[in-house]
Amino acid sequence: MRLLLDLHPDDYPLEGYRRRQLLDWVFGQGVGSFAAMANLPAELLAELERDYLLNPFREIETVRSTDGSVKYLFTLQDGRQMEAVYMPYLDRKTICVSTMVGCPAKCAFCATGAMGFGRNLTPGEVVGQILAVAGGEGLAPRELRNLVFMGMGEPLLNYEHTMNAARILLHPLALGMSKRRITLSTVGLAKGIRRLAAEDDLGLKLAISLHAPDEETRQRIIPTGAANGISEIMAAAREYQAVTGRRLTFEYSMLRGVNDHPWQAELLADLLSGLVSHVNLIPMNPWDGSGFESSTEAEIQAFYDALEARGVDVSVRRSRGKDAGAACGQLALKRPNAARGEARFGAA
Repeated sequence: MRLLLDLHPDDYPLEGYRRRQLLDWVFGQGVGSFAAMANLPAELLAELERDYLLNPFREIETVRSTDGSVKYLFTLQDGRQMEAVYMPYLDRKTICVSTMVGCPAKCAFCATGAMGFGRNLTPGEVVGQILAVAGGEGLAPRELRNLVFMGMGEPLLNYEHTMNAARILLHPLALGMSKRRITLSTVGLAKGIRRLAAEDDLGLKLAISLHAPDEETRQRIIPTGAANGISEIMAAAREYQAVTGRRLTFEYSMLRGVNDHPWQAELLADLLSGLVSHVNLIPMNPWDGSGFESSTEAEIQAFYDALEARGVDVSVRRSRGKDAGAACGQLALKRPNAARGEARFGAA
């Protein structure tokens, strides 16, 4: 049985206004079952029930943080698990979604990397995270206007499915999101960055998880770094900016005694010279068994000051949901066999 959400809106079953009704039930109202689609004829509903699966998830667990963020642990139909995070702010509602079960990049400080790689998510399993979170938070799906492909997995290694999911998110009859409010985060795959630059119809914002400005440190904490050297990543980033005209974001997890030395701040500033960019310094969200700890506030401030003195646009991005295990992979790592609660998809 095919997952309905895997389809591009232009390929949905039914025709004309019936298709628009179906799309509105799925993306406008976020219903959790075909039976809830009250204005569709019974015979059409029976055909949809026979041919399509609406809900990608078997079970959903939520863990709520005192800061308002919510961690969602999804059990897929095949029993595998992955996560999403809902982060409400005063001026926006943001969701961080996964593109894989686990991740093959194996970043040493990342809980998802410790899980290994399970499989790629389909477009519908990506989009379904948004619909499920909206339903869980009592929101209409289109109220979630900011999205980051920054959860479990490397989006550029699940390229086709991630791009297809993005096209569903952008479609006016689906979620109608703005290109400027969707960010894709990559560990730094030069070929994928160049390929993304050529996607004329997308125009997504790009964040590169650099985490170290020198090869020795980067290959220590990102084992796949040997296949994508810093010079190659930066060349691809400059090409991306030349083609798209978009500002680049560089993510930098602050690891005490590893990548927070003053000379590394200076080297990072050298790498970014001539680029229109922003650096997010991210205090590490600790997890058991990582072997790393976050840089201290004083060390982060010194690194920040060194970058700012060199004219780098920089901020410190505070982790949210620490008490909910909101860093990528933490909840799934703690609950490898979790099977809690009934999957509530949308607002059925």
